[in-house]
Amino acid sequence: MRSDGHGKSKTSIPSHDDGPKRNATVTGQSLHLLFSSNPHPMVVQDVERRVQMCNPAFENLFQYRQEDIRGFELDSVLAPRELLREAQQITERAAAGEMVRANGQRRRRDGSLVEVQITCVPLVENNQTVGSFAIYEDITERREAQRAQRQAEEKLSQLFENAVEGIFRASVEGQLLSVNPALARMCGYASPEEMILSVQDMSKDLYVDPQARVEFKQRMLERGSVESFEYQLRRKDGARIWVSENARVVRVSNGEIVAYEGSMEDITERKRSELERQVTFEIIHAVNVTDNLDDLLYLVHQALRKVLYAENCFVALYEPPSGMFHFPFFIDQFDEAPPPQQVGRSCTAYVYRTGRAMLIPQQAFDELAERGEVELVGTPSPSWLGAPLRTPAATIGVLVVQHYENEAAYTERDLEFLVSVGGQIALAIERKRAEEKIRESEARLRVLVEQLPAVLWTVGKDLRFTSALGAGLARLGLKPNQIVGVSLMDYFETNDQTFLPIAAHRRATKGEPVTFHVEWKGGSYTCHVEPLRTAEGELQGAICMALDITDRKQLEEQLRQAQKMEAVGRLAGGIAHDFNNLLMVIQGYADLMTERLAEGDPLRRNAEQIQTASQRATSLTRQLLAFSRKQMLAPKVLNVQSVVVEMEKILRRLIGEDIQLETSSAPDLGLIKADRSQIEQVILNLAVNARDAMPEGGRLTIETANVELDKAAAHPPAVLSPGKYVMLAVTDNGCGMDAETQAHIFEPFFTTKEKGKGTGLGLATVYGIVKQSGGYVWVYSEPGRGTSFKVYLPRIEDEPTARGRDGKSDARELPRGSETVLLVEDEKGVRELAREYLELTGYTVIAAEDGHTALELAAMHVGPIQLLMTDVVMPGISGRELAGRVKTLRPEIKVLFMSGYTDQAVVHHGILDTDAALLQKPFTMAALAAKLREILSTEMVQ
Repeated sequence: MRSDGHGKSKTSIPSHDDGPKRNATVTGQSLHLLFSSNPHPMVVQDVERRVQMCNPAFENLFQYRQEDIRGFELDSVLAPRELLREAQQITERAAAGEMVRANGQRRRRDGSLVEVQITCVPLVENNQTVGSFAIYEDITERREAQRAQRQAEEKLSQLFENAVEGIFRASVEGQLLSVNPALARMCGYASPEEMILSVQDMSKDLYVDPQARVEFKQRMLERGSVESFEYQLRRKDGARIWVSENARVVRVSNGEIVAYEGSMEDITERKRSELERQVTFEIIHAVNVTDNLDDLLYLVHQALRKVLYAENCFVALYEPPSGMFHFPFFIDQFDEAPPPQQVGRSCTAYVYRTGRAMLIPQQAFDELAERGEVELVGTPSPSWLGAPLRTPAATIGVLVVQHYENEAAYTERDLEFLVSVGGQIALAIERKRAEEKIRESEARLRVLVEQLPAVLWTVGKDLRFTSALGAGLARLGLKPNQIVGVSLMDYFETNDQTFLPIAAHRRATKGEPVTFHVEWKGGSYTCHVEPLRTAEGELQGAICMALDITDRKQLEEQLRQAQKMEAVGRLAGGIAHDFNNLLMVIQGYADLMTERLAEGDPLRRNAEQIQTASQRATSLTRQLLAFSRKQMLAPKVLNVQSVVVEMEKILRRLIGEDIQLETSSAPDLGLIKADRSQIEQVILNLAVNARDAMPEGGRLTIETANVELDKAAAHPPAVLSPGKYVMLAVTDNGCGMDAETQAHIFEPFFTTKEKGKGTGLGLATVYGIVKQSGGYVWVYSEPGRGTSFKVYLPRIEDEPTARGRDGKSDARELPRGSETVLLVEDEKGVRELAREYLELTGYTVIAAEDGHTALELAAMHVGPIQLLMTDVVMPGISGRELAGRVKTLRPEIKVLFMSGYTDQAVVHHGILDTDAALLQKPFTMAALAAKLREILSTEMVQ
């Protein structure tokens, strides 16, 4: 056998016609021996593929003897019909000079098939193919082994591919080498290939807790395997799952660990169930060990976090009295805990109204919002979960968790769990509320008993104290329950069974209530003792209350003294009222006389003496009213408006929500010198007085302003020295007061409130404080029109105010006019004084005492009337109505209103329009002159 240069093997067969040469014979015999004794079946064919010879191994394999098949075409003998053409192609290729190797089936003589590997080599002689030489190898067992191995591999592959558990192989460094589809699905990947490419490092990409991976590797190094190793994996979508892993190390021949392989089981549901049971237990435990509701909700939140994402969580409780949601627990990444709010149309409100737990992703929210069921409140979240807090009686609130990033953060399982937890929380909250109410009730009862201005004790049938409480114990020099165990005889230091307290207690222990009086340790006590029974009605002792009446005589004496003070106050008020009316005439005309008399005139000194005497009389009257309110003050320089601003918040709470509070101040308000606490008390008392005058609500106005008063202000009703003042006005639109009530409001103990609801000292205190601060309180009120209190306090200024000669105003220096004024004022003293002012400054005056008279005079007067000067509030026709009717008669007439109310109060209370000209009472001649020129000069320019 040899190989040519083309890679084709060729064999020369010895010719039978050769001569008897020894070498050829030896070679032929050797080849024949090799051919016949070869263990592999062999056959020689000619170019027509007919069998020339075969060896014994061939005969044994196929059960044909050489003489049986010589001359036959081999393929037609051995090849099955369906493989005949394929077999012929093999021998044809060999006959064509090509070496061919192939596997196939051939048929034995008995018809059975055998798997063989055929190697067919061409036979060449003189460079010409003369046949082929084929070697057959029985590969039946090999093919069977391969088939069995293939089947085993296929079965293993099917197990690997279709296994329920995840199967993996990973490098020691944490790189996945292979995973089955189950593990890929378990971790959220579409295929094993995607998972292998995505997970570069199991410690970082899969393990939620990297420390678990460290523990895993340590166990594998020490033991070579792990069983039921539980930890959390992070899925592709970020969700966390619990797995249980069984794994072993893979070593090479030298013992080096080259890989880990093992299986994983998803135990998330089992762990979830365990955690849910644990959380339920923790909540029940928290209910039993926690008294405070806030602490309970904190512990509930900590437990919830073990099962689901609860970084944004709150509890909304519905409060029936207010109809609002309160938020006793609120934790959120973006929003702050809201104040109590109306139920509204939030998702929380929707769950509360429907009573159904809701998983509301963004799409569901959009659909609900489109139907008008909900609206956005707070930061939007793509995943929102709410469960009603429901007791057997009612739904009391809602438990909410939400996620701001992952729309798939919650599942229906989470919803079911939250509903279960919500029911437990609701029952816990109801229980805590009930316990808190009981504790509050017990605390109130305990405080009531401990602070009871009496002594409350119980005794057993043996007349020994079993309890002793009450604030009255201090009067006896005892502490609560100090005498428990002491007998009545030892305490009262007598064995006399007829001693009234002992005898009364004996009767009570037998079922008879007794009231008695006892003098003991310098005190006087009225006592009442009752039988003390068990819940079943069995007598177990007695309970007694002792009221200390030692101070009763002192109180009775004080009451008599207070009655005397009230009588004196009424008398002083009456005297002051009448006396001030007299002083008004005396002092007013003395002022006018002083203004009219020249310096050096003997009568001027007489007039000044009258002024001095009347001022002293006025001061004496004020002192008479304030005699019971003398006290030492700590005056400081302060701004009244700053006091008002600081008190505004407390004033709003004090007066209530149904009263609107308004404040205003002059921008350049002056300073005063007074005791700050006293000024605060003045504001509080006046505000409380105004609140009581508006039981159905209204408006309270507090104003501060700078005012300057001349000598005319010394006339009643405003008894003030000329100068600069800061005015504090407190005005309400309440029920108002008639003249009779106004005459007594500053008297001690005078009150218009129902018996037991007023002391009559509020305004008296205001009066005393203001007086001691160098100021004055003036009140203006009409029944049904409200009340205005004006407090005048001396203003502190460094620069002197320009005055007329000798520091007095001069009527001849004031703005003057010559127009005709229709003056309407129902108070005679004010009307006469205003008339004097007008005439002194050059005006012609037509005076009327009421609206009807004014209308008649306006109609009868022949000449022009340039201005109507009228009081705002008058009996019969009001100033506003009068102005309208006069304008009908005289369209060109201008109007100046007078009022005891401040500008803002009159306008805001609807008495006058905002553009009405108003002059506040009391006013000076200078103020009147300036106001008139302002109105009339403007008209002249127009």
